[in-house]
Amino acid sequence: MQRKNKKDNKIIDGKDLRIGIIASEFNWDIVGSMLEGALDLLKKNNVKKESIKIVKVPGSFEIPLACQKLAHSDKFDALIALGCVIKGETGHYYYVAGEASKGVMDVMLKFSLPIGFGIITTDNLAQAKKRSGGKNNKGKEAAEAALRMILIK
Repeated sequence: MQRKNKKDNKIIDGKDLRIGIIASEFNWDIVGSMLEGALDLLKKNNVKKESIKIVKVPGSFEIPLACQKLAHSDKFDALIALGCVIKGETGHYYYVAGEASKGVMDVMLKFSLPIGFGIITTDNLAQAKKRSGGKNNKGKEAAEAALRMILIK
């Protein structure tokens, strides 16, 4: 069971921030809800809608390249990576999840750019749904992490 932490939705005054969001279209029913959570958190922290760029990619495996392209542009204060990898009958899950995770980390370290990591990995669709909506929205948590990391940058 995951620990619950009391959190304040207001982290930073983001009126001058530029945020890039990379969202996987694969499992869009899950990722779309995570995107809504991330956008809601950014709005609560005064990030202007016109200061948010959303880039959609085919799947989670493609997220690192899009992160790298946005990071290289030097136009963003932070990025948010959103995806969902659900375990199937083959080992494909491990390769996609592992390489997406490693790729995002590599970009974050190479460019010293905060990236909120919202690529969830689950055993089944029910677990994914629990992590993508309501109070347990991992997209919202990824946006929060990105904003908190801006504070230490």
